[in-house]
This record gives sequence, structure tokens and C-alpha cells, in this order.
Amino acid sequence: MTTENSELKRTLGPFMLWGLGVGYVISGMYFGWNLGLAEGGTLGLAVATFFIIIMYVTFTFSYTEMACAIPKAGGAFDYARLGLGKNWGFLAGMAQSIEFIFAPPAIAAAIGAYFNVFFPEIGVTTIAITAYLIFTAINISGVKFAAYFELVITIIAVIELLLFSGVSFTAFEVENLTTNALPNGWGGAFAAIPFAIWFFLAIEGVANVAEEAKNPQRNILIGFGSAILTLVILCILTFTSEVGVDGWEAIVYPPGSTEPSDSPLPLALAKIVGESNILYHLLITVGLFGLVASFHGIILAAGRSTLELGRERYVSPFVGKVNAKTKTPMNALIVNMGIGILALLTGKTGEIITIACFGALTLYIVSMIAFFALRKNHADLERPFRVPAFPYFPAIALFIAVIAMVAMSIYNLELMLIFWGLVGFGYVSFRWYQREG
Repeated sequence: MTTENSELKRTLGPFMLWGLGVGYVISGMYFGWNLGLAEGGTLGLAVATFFIIIMYVTFTFSYTEMACAIPKAGGAFDYARLGLGKNWGFLAGMAQSIEFIFAPPAIAAAIGAYFNVFFPEIGVTTIAITAYLIFTAINISGVKFAAYFELVITIIAVIELLLFSGVSFTAFEVENLTTNALPNGWGGAFAAIPFAIWFFLAIEGVANVAEEAKNPQRNILIGFGSAILTLVILCILTFTSEVGVDGWEAIVYPPGSTEPSDSPLPLALAKIVGESNILYHLLITVGLFGLVASFHGIILAAGRSTLELGRERYVSPFVGKVNAKTKTPMNALIVNMGIGILALLTGKTGEIITIACFGALTLYIVSMIAFFALRKNHADLERPFRVPAFPYFPAIALFIAVIAMVAMSIYNLELMLIFWGLVGFGYVSFRWYQREG
């Protein structure tokens, strides 16, 4: 494959990388996490989130060291391949692809649910598929435009969350945080893990645009560090302000329903100002920007992840080509969209989130093992940034990720088997294309 057909264009600065890092994740503040309240209650989800925050902070700084040293679009795929060999590289790349391909359909479903509030005559699935077509087209058009678009909607989404938290705290009562706080015992805290992960899922996507950063060795550190700080603050504000309005059940179950909602912010706001208030409609309309930011951003990162697998013939070389005109991974973006729409049509948002989380945890575990291997076997590799408190940060991230993986597997056995089935299918593809190469 020629360099011309596979090379990406360097256009991204540190502010753009912050926008991408926060944008990939911010939809997790708008929906999905509230499903963990049904499993663990306020206390169970809070405990799960506490440990997941520690995992993400230690993981992010460890991952940044590798991203600065190996600024490639494959991210974990490239780190594992160099540190551990081709088979581990496949596992990291496949896990990353599953995470990035399965997260967007869950977000698309939430976009459909939010829009459906205002346009009930248009089906949720129709809206979601339309969103896929629009934002895949934007990503195909060029990375600079896509990144600017992501930055703008991310800033709007952050402002919206801060505004929402301010409004919610006017009705905040501490007692609401303690009402039925542990409905399913401590086992509920383990069951809530995938939804705690959803708060931060896909922040590692910053590494996948490293090839398109103007000065990756410097700018990736700034982008990763500022993004994780922003997200931890938003997570704490969103969690406490929403539950504090009227208890956790009010933002999980709509009035008169036993089915969990994909739109917790409207449920909380309705308790404060009512559904007819102009502030309610304004905040919910602007709230769509948070979902769009993550949807668009993860599609962008997924395209780069799939591109790298194709370039190295771990999957079909068809997805490893860059469009000659736009310098974007058009083939990979279109294939990812097709798979995502198929997942969307199942209508199982919670299950899709959990499969994406299995991909994320596998990625984190392999990445931290690769981190230690790179330190040992590639000590001479230039490292513009070194993780603080080595070896504790990567070891803590690895330990929590393994515990979370075991817990998720116990509480989601069927979905765990589906995830590893997808990995197994991918391995057959990997062996075939490596043989062909």
C-alpha cells in the first residue's frame, strides 16, 4: 500500500485535541450512566464511579506516555504490536474497534430519543440512522473541518452541562442522595461498573489522531491531561446535581413507566421547571450537542482505528486506504457505519453499552501490559513524557481494569460471550489476511 494512499494530514493543535478528548466522552454525562443507578442505586454507582475515576486517571497518564512515544493512528494496536507482538496487537486493535464501533449506535439511540421528545411523529430509529449518515459524511469531508465542528459542539455541550448543574442545584437536597441508596446490596456496585465506565469511555481516542497532530509529542499530553480533568469535574457535577433533585429513581424511570430512560436530564429538569417551561425546552435542545459531540468524535476515532488495522492487513486492506482527495479514511468510516447501524437496529442500548465496555476494558488491560513490556524491551525509545509515580500508575490502572473485567463477566455472561465471539471472528480474519500478505 503506497504512502500516498495511507498517509493522514497533520492539522490538529492542543485545543483541538482537548475538544476531541472531551467530545468523545461527554455524551456519557447526558445518558447511559443513569442505567447504573437501577443496578447499584446512588451508593453502588458512586462507589463504582470512584474506582473507575482512579482507573481512568492512572490509565490516561500511562497511555499518554505511549501515545507521545508512538504517535500512530492505531493507538493501542500499535503499542501492543511493538511491545508484545502481532497476536497481542490484534487483540488490542480488535478490542479498540469493538469499543469504538459499538459506542456510536448507543449514542445514536439516545439522539433519537432526545429528538423524539420534540418530533414524536418521527421514529427514534429513523432519526438515529439519519444521524449516522450525516456525521459519517462530515468525517469523510476532511479532518480539519470535522475537528473544528467537534470543538464547537463540545464547548456548547460543556456550557450546557454547567448550566444544567446550576439549575439542578437550586432544587438539590442531600436527603435525595441517601434515599434507597443501595437497593441491590454491594453486588449492585459491581453490576453498575459498565455504566460508571460509560462516564469516561473512549477518552483514549485522542491517541488515534496522533498522526494528525501538529506536534504530537507535546500536544497529546496537553490534550489528554486537560480532557481528563474536565471530565472528572463534569462527572461529579452531573451525578450529584441530577440525583439530588428527587432521588435516583426519578432520573431512571419516566413517570408511570418501568422501562429505563435514555434521557435522564429531561426527567430531572421536568421535576424542577416543568415540561412546558421555556428553560426546559432550551436546555434539552442544547443538550443534544453533548450527544452529537461524542457521536461525531467516536466515529472519527473509529475510522482511524479501523484504518490502521487495514493498513497492517489485520483486516481487509480495503479499509486501510485514505481517500486521495479528502485525506480521510472513507472506506473505514463507511464500513464502521454499516456495522453500527446493524447494532442500532437491535434496540438494546444497555447491552450495546456493555459490549463497548468489554472492548474498552480489554484495551486497557492489554495496553497496560504493553506499557510494562515497552519499558523493559524498548528502554531506548524516545519518551517526551514519562508517567508520574511509575510503576504505580500503570499497575493501579491494570489492577482495577482486571477486577472490573471479572465483575462485568460475572454479571453479563451472555454479553461477554458475544464480545469474545466477535474477537474470535476477527481472529479468523486476522490470520487470513496475514497469510495473504
